[in-house]
Amino acid sequence: MTNKPIGVFDSGLGGLTVVKELIKQLPQENIVYFGDTARVPYGTKSEDTIIRFSLENSRTLLKRQVKMIVVACNSSSSYAIRTLKKNFDIPVVGVIFPGAQKAVASSKTNRIGVIATSATTHSQQYTKIIKELSPSAKVFTQACPLFVPLVEEGWLSNQVTLDIVKKYVSPLKKSKIDTLILGCTHYPLLKGVLKKAMGPKVTLVDSAREIAARVKYKLTQLEMINSSKRKVKRDFIVSDRPMEFERIAKKFLGFSIKVKVEAGDV
Repeated sequence: MTNKPIGVFDSGLGGLTVVKELIKQLPQENIVYFGDTARVPYGTKSEDTIIRFSLENSRTLLKRQVKMIVVACNSSSSYAIRTLKKNFDIPVVGVIFPGAQKAVASSKTNRIGVIATSATTHSQQYTKIIKELSPSAKVFTQACPLFVPLVEEGWLSNQVTLDIVKKYVSPLKKSKIDTLILGCTHYPLLKGVLKKAMGPKVTLVDSAREIAARVKYKLTQLEMINSSKRKVKRDFIVSDRPMEFERIAKKFLGFSIKVKVEAGDV
C-alpha cells in the first residue's frame, strides 16, 4: 500500500505546481498526474459540472491504484471534496484549507485577499474557512478569469500579462491587504508579475506549497509514506494537447516529461 502512487488531478497544467512541491517535500513518492486539458478551465463551469468532472478525474486516477487523491484544483476543492470523500475509500486532500490556514498564520493585520477563478470566488469557501480560523479577519476576494488561459498559453511574464494582473488586483491593493492567497494552482506560475503588481509588503500564499505540506502530514499520520527503495515513478496523463503540455511543463518543473493522452473515465 505505501509504495502505491499519490494521485493528483487538475483542470489543466496548473496542478504541476503541486507536483513540483510534492517532489521537493516527498521525493520518495510515486506520483500519477491527470490534467484535464480538454475541458480547462473549470473556474467558469457550474457546480454540478465541476463535481461530475472531479468524479471522472478521480476514477481515472483510481484505475492506477493510487493511495491518495490530491485535488490540485481550487474549483474542484470548493465544490467536490465532500462528494469525493463520500464516494471513495482512500484519503482525499483538497487545496483550500491549507492555503487559508497559512494565510491566517501569515497575516499581521488580519486583512487577507484571495484571487481565484469565478467558481472558487462564488463558492466563498476561502472566506468561510478563514472566518472559522480567525473570526475577526477581513477577507477580500477577486475573481481573475483570464489568469488560467494566460498560464495555459505560457504567457507568464510579458507586459500584457502584467497589465491584466494589475487591473485585477487593483481593488485588493486599495483594500490594504497584507496577505494574498493565490487561490488557484495555476497562479503560482504568475508569482513574478503578482509580486510586481502587489509590492513587497504583501505576502503571497502559494496554495501548491501548502497542499504538499498537508499531503506529507496526512501520509505520515496514516503511516503511508513510501519506504520502498525502488526507483521513483512519475506518470503524466492529459485529456488533450500533450505537446503543448510537455513544452510548458518543462518551464516550471525544471525537467522534461513524457505525457500520455487519455480521455478520462467519463
